[in-house]
Amino acid sequence: MKPLRYFLTVSLISLTTLALAQHDGQKPVAQSEAQKSFDTLKTLAGSWQGRITVDPPQEDMKDTVGQITMRVTSRGHALVHEMQEAGTPLDATKYDHPVTMFYLDADRLTLVHYCDAGNRPRMTGTLSPDGKKVEFDFADLSGRDDYGHMYHAVFTIIDANHHTEDWTYMMPGNKAMHAHMDLVKSN
Repeated sequence: MKPLRYFLTVSLISLTTLALAQHDGQKPVAQSEAQKSFDTLKTLAGSWQGRITVDPPQEDMKDTVGQITMRVTSRGHALVHEMQEAGTPLDATKYDHPVTMFYLDADRLTLVHYCDAGNRPRMTGTLSPDGKKVEFDFADLSGRDDYGHMYHAVFTIIDANHHTEDWTYMMPGNKAMHAHMDLVKSN
C-alpha cells in the first residue's frame, strides 16, 4: 500500500507542476466584458469637481458644484465613489455624502449605492461598444424605500481629465429625477 500512496503523491505533485508551468507559458485569457467595464471605471480614480444640473429643476440645487472622489481599494478589487457638495464639511448629520462601491461579482460589474435615503440599490453595469461609457441598470434594493432610491447611472469618459455622470433617482410614485454632473479632474 505504501508504494501506491507514494506513486499517487509523486504523480499529483508532477501534474500540478506541469499545470502551473503550462499556465505560465499560455497566452493571457481574454478579459470578460465585466472586467473591461471595471478597468474602465478604475481609470477615473482621483478627485473631480463640476457643475450639477437636475431635471426637473430644484431651486435648492441651482448653481451646485459637486465634488467626487474615486479611489481603487482592496488590492484592486473595489472602487469607492464618494459624492458631496463642494465646500461642505464631511458632516453626515448636516450634509449629503453618499458612497457608492463598484466591484466584480462573478462575471458582473456591480454597483451598490449607500444612499442618504437610507437604502442600498444594487445595479449591474455594461460597457458601451466604444469603451467610453459604463451604464448601470437597477437590479434590486435593500432597505426602506420611503423617500425613493437611485435607479440608473451612466459614467461617460470624455478624456483623462473630463467625464460625466448621470444619475437617475426614482422618487416615490415612480417619478424620475435626473442629475447630470460635468466633472473635471482636480488633482
